[in-house]
Amino acid sequence: MKFSPNAASFVVPATLVILVGLFALQYRGTGSVGRLFGPVMVVWFVVIGILGIVNIWAAPAILEAFNPREAVRFAIASPTTLFIVLGGVFLALTGGEALYAGRPAIRLAWFGLVLPALILCYFGQGALVLVNPKAVENPFYSLAPVWAVVPLVVLAALATIIASQALISGVFSMTRQAIQMGLSPRCKVAPTSSDEAGQVYLPMANWLLMVGTLLVVIMFGTSDAFASAYGIAVSGTMLVTTILLYRVAVHRWNWPPIVAGAVIGFFSAIEAILLVSNSLKIVQGGWFPLLVGGAIATLMLCWRKGSLEVRQRLYDMSILPLDRFLTYVDDLVIGRAPGLGVWLTKVEHGASPMLIRHLQHNRVFHERVALLSFVPDRRPRVPFGERHKVEGIGHGFYRVQVWLGFMQTPDIPRTLENIQILGFDSDLDRKHYYLAHETVVRREKDSAMGPVSFAIFSFLSRISSRAPDYFKIPNDGVIEVGFRVEI
Repeated sequence: MKFSPNAASFVVPATLVILVGLFALQYRGTGSVGRLFGPVMVVWFVVIGILGIVNIWAAPAILEAFNPREAVRFAIASPTTLFIVLGGVFLALTGGEALYAGRPAIRLAWFGLVLPALILCYFGQGALVLVNPKAVENPFYSLAPVWAVVPLVVLAALATIIASQALISGVFSMTRQAIQMGLSPRCKVAPTSSDEAGQVYLPMANWLLMVGTLLVVIMFGTSDAFASAYGIAVSGTMLVTTILLYRVAVHRWNWPPIVAGAVIGFFSAIEAILLVSNSLKIVQGGWFPLLVGGAIATLMLCWRKGSLEVRQRLYDMSILPLDRFLTYVDDLVIGRAPGLGVWLTKVEHGASPMLIRHLQHNRVFHERVALLSFVPDRRPRVPFGERHKVEGIGHGFYRVQVWLGFMQTPDIPRTLENIQILGFDSDLDRKHYYLAHETVVRREKDSAMGPVSFAIFSFLSRISSRAPDYFKIPNDGVIEVGFRVEI
């Protein structure tokens, strides 16, 4: 069954409109989109399962495909053809990489509905081709009677939107984790649910992803043209994930390295074969995910390198121990203003450059000063009881350390409320926030970064979210202290 040329010409414009609408709804949160479209997925899988059953009934011989000996016979007779075919067969597995719900939900949905429906649908298409070989041009929509094709197209479009929502939500979650791990510049993170901490919306990531998706649709035009790129992307993702699982199995699950190596090696071998099979289509579009992945990896590495160099330089500039700095406070400070001064600092030990600069130029501090620093933790979430540490260091100064997991977002006003609950006595009604405004420049000689990597880091620094927005600080209470950092 073929669609008319007139209908085909509307596919790309309609896709673009749907995508713009989908990304425009993201600010409402995953939960709202899920409640709006979630039940459609049940209808989708039930419908394709029924269509498969009807066609299997017409050609039950397709059930012989359940026999693994048929696959072995085909592999022995045509190993080269099998290797080539694997690249196309692999597309039946795609979508599994987007599963990020809890294990009970995944198991119930997958084994109870999704897997049976997909098997019935694929077998139904095979049965249809056995009866009518011409249906191979478009076997899926040929499953349905003519009157049901248009409703099936609408249902397929809705199901695709929901599948895209899962990937978009995954991008938001992974971007936030990358920010917390120092692999991405700051960007605004807006929670979209009061019940689920993992449901967030990142405007910058959303609109960048929308622009990239629209360009991909225009560039490839059809799903068939994009199949090669999709196969490379998913097979590569699965292989990398499996390899990384070895580290989790050994260091988190405490598996013996030999056992972990054997298990991971078995699955990695299968996925490597699938990746090599898909790599035959690099020229046909498989180059695209490799190009995008390489570009993103380059940006992340440049940002991480630059951030580490800036942090190291700040440590080098903080040569004055904190206890010696405090002795100068009584001698040089001419007044202590009422209230609380919150200084966000990356330096956990020693006086940060912005403290020294402020003392030199202003010589005024608040009655109470909180030197606040966020410490990244390797865990997804740090429990409340282990998250905060407040230490009085004299002269009205306090060192406040906050440990955050890679699934948690800094929130300075809430942090102050939390430490007050834990016993930090201060007037939160009169507080001011002090942030560093670092001008990072590259040294002409002996620079730690090359000119290209520094240019990338500098560009990412300029487009990153402002610190008050990222740390959820009211703009009317922020004072920025500027200084120059050479790396």
